[in-house]
Amino acid sequence: MTGLLNVNNLSVDFKTDSGKIKAIEDVSFQVKPGETVCIVGESGSGKSVTSLAIMRLLEFENGEISNGEILFKEEDLARKTQDEMSNIRGNDISIIFQEPMTALNPVFTIGRQLMEGIQHHQKVSKQDAEKKAKELLGLVGINDIEDRMYQYPHELSGGMRQRVMIAIALACDPKLLIADEPTTALDVTIESQILTLLNELKEKTNMSIILITHDMGVAAEIADKIVVMYAGKIVEQGSVYQLFDEPTHPYTKGLLKSIPQDKGPRLKRLYSIQGTIPSLTQLPKGCRFHPRCEFATEKCLQEEPPLLKANEREVACWNYEDVIKKEVKQT
Repeated sequence: MTGLLNVNNLSVDFKTDSGKIKAIEDVSFQVKPGETVCIVGESGSGKSVTSLAIMRLLEFENGEISNGEILFKEEDLARKTQDEMSNIRGNDISIIFQEPMTALNPVFTIGRQLMEGIQHHQKVSKQDAEKKAKELLGLVGINDIEDRMYQYPHELSGGMRQRVMIAIALACDPKLLIADEPTTALDVTIESQILTLLNELKEKTNMSIILITHDMGVAAEIADKIVVMYAGKIVEQGSVYQLFDEPTHPYTKGLLKSIPQDKGPRLKRLYSIQGTIPSLTQLPKGCRFHPRCEFATEKCLQEEPPLLKANEREVACWNYEDVIKKEVKQT
């Protein structure tokens, strides 16, 4: 099945005073129509940079796409001008930023911010834009719509602001919605409501979703496919069932073990992966994860593993090279 979005061998550089830094390298994945793909990993793994590259917002942050292509409906976004992208952003592709209080404009009412995108992209009257804005607020579960339209962001709770951000993102019926850690600042009850809302909206509109998160528990609730990133590269990807039932890469296993458990001793210490993600200016030789990996071999210290593919899953780990090769032979 042809993907709605096909990211192929994408690399991104950032310009610094000491030279260029490669933030992500050879990233490839596909998003099918109506599919939810979760990109997971710790802070600094390249998740948000990947989303900014898709939206072509990197240029505003001193970044550039140095290699690869971003095919959206078979058109390469990496080759489009910013004027062309302005017609795509908020229209065909929308994004929910991580912190709604900073993403929303504090000096404009909620209604005005909702109506702005509708009028810009759909060229409708103010009355029609206002009607659509109220429908969107109702769609995302906001009550007292008439009052909310004239309120400012600081007058709403964190959960309400996040729902407004989702409404703005849905204003022009996008085919692809990118949600950059949309539940990070919310308590667990509101988090569950937002994830349920995203699932319901996907079912109603058949839009595709890229959800960026560091929490594998969140990915379990919403994902069809999971892409695991570490230090700017993909280390494993596959269906949510594959990664949860048979995780392959040691980093994926570590992320899964870090999920808080409802069962077992209440005072049991929460598992954490030892060490920290490396600086992009001081990447280790060989496998980027080997300084933190209990299974690292001499080969891991010297050679970087390729991303091996088999049965719709991919893994970059020397310890599982033979396993992957056997799966390839069986197919």
